[in-house]
Parts: sequence; structure tokens; C-alpha cells
Amino acid sequence: MRRLGTIVTVVYLALVYAFIFLPVATLMLFSFQDGLVPVPPFRGPSLRWYASLLANERMTAALRNSVVVGLGSAAMATLLGFLAAYGLARFRPAAARAIRALLIAPIGVSYLVIGLGLSIGANELGIGRSLGLVTIGHVVINLPLAFAVVLSQMSEHHEHLERAARDLGASEPKVLGLVTVPVVLPGLLAAFALCFTLSWDEFVIALLLSRFDVTLPVEIWSALRTGLDPETNAVGTLVFALSVGLLAATALAIARLGRRRSA
Repeated sequence: MRRLGTIVTVVYLALVYAFIFLPVATLMLFSFQDGLVPVPPFRGPSLRWYASLLANERMTAALRNSVVVGLGSAAMATLLGFLAAYGLARFRPAAARAIRALLIAPIGVSYLVIGLGLSIGANELGIGRSLGLVTIGHVVINLPLAFAVVLSQMSEHHEHLERAARDLGASEPKVLGLVTVPVVLPGLLAAFALCFTLSWDEFVIALLLSRFDVTLPVEIWSALRTGLDPETNAVGTLVFALSVGLLAATALAIARLGRRRSA
């Protein structure tokens, strides 16, 4: 029975991973196809569509926009999430639970609702749709995640280190810069990487809040409306590779920080 259970578990996991990664593998495979239509049989390998992608000004502009929006929104969400987590964990205001609930609340709200709300609010204020507004929208959806990740790093042991630094005469900015930030740096890196990845792939808010300058998911959607295009396979492969690379680099950096502390 134990061996049968192991076999069933392995088969189940294999089917789950195949369901998740088979579409990605197919996307990557046909990004190297030489034919005009990304369907079997496979013809290649070829870098034709990657060269076409680099020559496509709309796609490259959308790629740059996604990087700018992703970096900006991830940095702002991580900073605000850190400040909120630090304030709640260290100063413990009377309404800490209510504040925490309000900060986490956007996780349970549809991106469509958030995008529509920001679009209506911007129109009322006379603010046009732009990449700046998209960045604000991504900060709204990423802030709860960054807050939760950083808050999980705010332990009592770290608080004792901060008190010791203050007892030794360190000012509050020095405590933050020399004690708090280095201690929670793995959480900050993880929060930044996750926020950037979510912003990089986000579509609904980017579609509702952008006008002429669009992000890469919106540009890919526009291209797919005209039919199958091998160039979009190349774009999708680059997006997947960048997301995996960023998360892997973050995990490696966190692991190195952990080894340095243990040493």
C-alpha cells in the first residue's frame, strides 16, 4: 500500500507539473520555429522571430515601459510596505489590527474593480491615463504583498537588536539604516522581486489605465487580436525567462545572506 501510494503521488505530481509547464514549453519551442504559423510540425530551430522582435519598435517600446513600470511600482510598494510593517510591528498603535486589515484588503479585490476605480478617480481629478497612473495602480495591488512579506521578518529578536543599538547611542535613522534594513533585507529583496514579477505580467489594470504608451502584456494582447504570430511566442519566452531569472537571482541572494549570517 505504501508503494502504491508513492506511485499515485508521483503520477499525480507529474500530471500537475505537465499541466502547468507544458503550455510554457510549447510556447518556448515554437518561438524558435522558422515557419510563419506557430503550429506543428516544428520547423527550425531559428532565431528569426527574436530578430523580428528586436526590430519591432512597438514591442521594444512596450518592453521598456513594462520594465520602468515594474521597477517603479516594485520599489514604491516595497518602501511603503516596509514603512507600514515597521510602524505596526514596532510602535503597535491602538488600531493596529484595523490598519493591517485595510492594508491587506486589496488582495481580495478584483483587479478590474481596482482599475475601474482608479480610472474613474483619475478622470474626476482631471488626470489622464498614462504609465504613471499604471504605476500607481500596480503599487495598490502590490503593497499588500510587500507589507505581508516584510512584516513576517519583523521578529522580537530583531527588535531587541534595535533597542541595543539605541542604548549604545544610535539615532533612529542609524538604527533603521544599520540594523533594521540589513536584518530584514531578505524580506525586502523577496518583496521587490515578487512585486516586480506581478507588475511585469499584469494586464487588466495596465489596459484600463494606459492610453498611447502601453506595457508589454497590453501590446501582446493587441498583437494576438489579429491572429497567431510567432513573434508573440518569442516575447512570451523572454517574459518567462526574465521572471524566472529574477526570482532565481533573488533566491540566490537571499541564500547568500543566510550563509553569511550563519557564518
